[in-house]
Amino acid sequence: MRIGYKLAAEGFGPKELVRQAVRAEEAGFDFVEISDHYHPWLDVQGHSPFAWNVLSAIAARTDRIGLATGVTCPTVRYHPAIIAQAAATLAILSDGRFTLGVGSGERLNEHVVGQGFGSVRERHERLREALDIINLLWSGGYQSYQGRYLQLEDARVFDLPETLPVIAVAAGGTAAAELAATHGGGLFATEPRADLVTTFTGHGGRGPKYAEMPVAWAPTEAEAITEAHRTTRWAVTGWKVMAELPNPVNFEAASATVTEDDVRGLLTAGPDPEPYAARFNDYTDAGFDHIVLMNTGPDPDGFFDFFAKELRTRLTR
Repeated sequence: MRIGYKLAAEGFGPKELVRQAVRAEEAGFDFVEISDHYHPWLDVQGHSPFAWNVLSAIAARTDRIGLATGVTCPTVRYHPAIIAQAAATLAILSDGRFTLGVGSGERLNEHVVGQGFGSVRERHERLREALDIINLLWSGGYQSYQGRYLQLEDARVFDLPETLPVIAVAAGGTAAAELAATHGGGLFATEPRADLVTTFTGHGGRGPKYAEMPVAWAPTEAEAITEAHRTTRWAVTGWKVMAELPNPVNFEAASATVTEDDVRGLLTAGPDPEPYAARFNDYTDAGFDHIVLMNTGPDPDGFFDFFAKELRTRLTR
């Protein structure tokens, strides 16, 4: 079992994210995961630095903590050849501590390059082609590829690590979980769904199984919920909305009627470790072995202290 900390790149600037990663290592987290966005979900969050630069700085400032993208879309804003090169370089710089989390993306981030953002079917086909390209390039030598949506012409990644990064594929359904098994080396989910794990392992998946667990720490539950509502109420809208809206202003409108009670039902909040442990068990019972705590409370350092002093031992019993 590995426990991770989500670096909220939409809510903090690049230097603060690096500082938080260092604190996460000191607090005893096993890995950090960072979102790879061009825009924040809401303007009030106020940030969205380039995740790959932040990860490189973290690799230089830390010694043992794992690193992961959670997740990168290698199909529109990035070409998969660029992600293959970036991930290989980061794996070398981090001495093998990097996991490449990939997914089919959100319009919020991908529309910015003016190439459109296709149907759900097209996005999944693009992701499959992108994984083909990344795996080809990581096999070494010059490679070409002709897909329906993506092409590669006579390209080679010269600097490959001795051990290639695990590719953890984000899955919101069983089709993507199957893709994680056949084209990736790990699974990435946002819910404690045992069916995703079963599909992944049933199709030969043997790698790590990541899942994100939303939490909000503060000295009181009320403080935690108030802050989570201020910055994270967009999450109540559901994945079909989250994948389709193009800008923070649209998420402002979509979440205008979301209440604090709505947010309370979305996450575990407050200073008592027992509800965290109970929810954590939902994920482990579903078969996940890399659980990422996504803290949306107002005090990251207070959360690190809470994890180190009270929560870590409770979760690893």
